[in-house]
Amino acid sequence: MISTYGGSYQESQIKAVLDPFTNETGIKVQFIPYPGFDKLKAMQLTGNVELDVYLCSGAEAAAGTKQGFWEKLDPSRFDLEDLKIQPADDYAAFDIWSRGVSWNPKKFGAKAHPATFTDFFDLQKFPGRRVVRVDAQLTLEAALLGDGVAPKDIYPLNLDCAFKALDRIKSQIVWAATAPQDTSLLQVGEADFGLANCVRVEATTQPGGGVPLAYSFEQNIFGGLCLAVLKGAANKGNAMELIAYHLRPEVQARLFDLLVGDAPVSKKASSMLSPEALKWQPNLDNAKASYSTMHIGRRIMRR
Repeated sequence: MISTYGGSYQESQIKAVLDPFTNETGIKVQFIPYPGFDKLKAMQLTGNVELDVYLCSGAEAAAGTKQGFWEKLDPSRFDLEDLKIQPADDYAAFDIWSRGVSWNPKKFGAKAHPATFTDFFDLQKFPGRRVVRVDAQLTLEAALLGDGVAPKDIYPLNLDCAFKALDRIKSQIVWAATAPQDTSLLQVGEADFGLANCVRVEATTQPGGGVPLAYSFEQNIFGGLCLAVLKGAANKGNAMELIAYHLRPEVQARLFDLLVGDAPVSKKASSMLSPEALKWQPNLDNAKASYSTMHIGRRIMRR
């Protein structure tokens, strides 16, 4: 049993990872909707653990470690030399996402749009409405980058500086309540520029995606999606096998040929991606980039 975000992400995971896993091993995988930490804690307290593998953000994975939610992983199951992000003792990153500046290229030419977070927070140079997500972590990190803070100095967060940076553009902020609104508000013209995940911007360029948007790779925030096995999981062995399967190069290549805009943690998988997927791969060595939640960034293996 694995948790899921649903939608197109789940569909891609089923096609590229879970169905092939079942075909190879005979192990069937079932889903439950993303439960949140309150339900995980209830499972731990009652001993009624209904979930084996938890899919979550890097920040959640680290928080789960502090609360003692996860089983220890066996590093011998992984090709550590192949992984851009090394597994923690009890969870492993499998998906690297990228967040940056987005805009409608039909409305704004090559030099008429912001390309970095500093540009995004400069209303004089680039006037216009900004889409900003109602997400404290990502918004505060972007604000500090916009204020000129070096990526290596983002943590611990200087909240005073972050809120001052937000104050500079607050009159032009259009708040996005959900991830899809990061792009949809730009597509309908409610805002001029936005901060969005690369995978969502890429989706706008596909048939049926609506108004095609553009994305800047000049400066990005990177983060990871992770997998962990709950303590007390009924199918611990199978769960461990599923996590290891997610990290195999050929599996990673299949997944990120579907989730175009996100990046694999496998180095070998990067060379196996389709030409279309390669066009949307971020530069993880970009000195301007920030690694969301430093527990992810510290384990990036520079190529």
